[in-house]
Amino acid sequence: MLEAYVPVLILLLVSIAFALVLLLVAWAVAPEKFSKVKLQPYECGIEPVTDARDRYSVRYYLVAMLFVIFDVETVFLYPWAVIMDDLLLFGLIEMLVFLGILIIGYAYAWRKGALEWA
Repeated sequence: MLEAYVPVLILLLVSIAFALVLLLVAWAVAPEKFSKVKLQPYECGIEPVTDARDRYSVRYYLVAMLFVIFDVETVFLYPWAVIMDDLLLFGLIEMLVFLGILIIGYAYAWRKGALEWA
């Protein structure tokens, strides 16, 4: 019975060995000299002009949370699309109700100004 797990064990050992080899190669070819420019934080090619611990508006976090909520809700569309043929009319009605609730929530957030950046 343990023979069935031999391929899994081999894959695990190969994965660990591969990761260790890559770390060793990166360590071997990495430059040893660090300069002030190399130690600065990198922000998409833009020079950092403010402190990383600055305060942000609550609207920034609100938009981020709304994005996560709507993004997670739309992920539920993919499993539905895969089994759409099995669900028939019932599944279609349920998904239309789900999309309706999603659109109502989006319209509510838009009307309340939650999607404004300023």
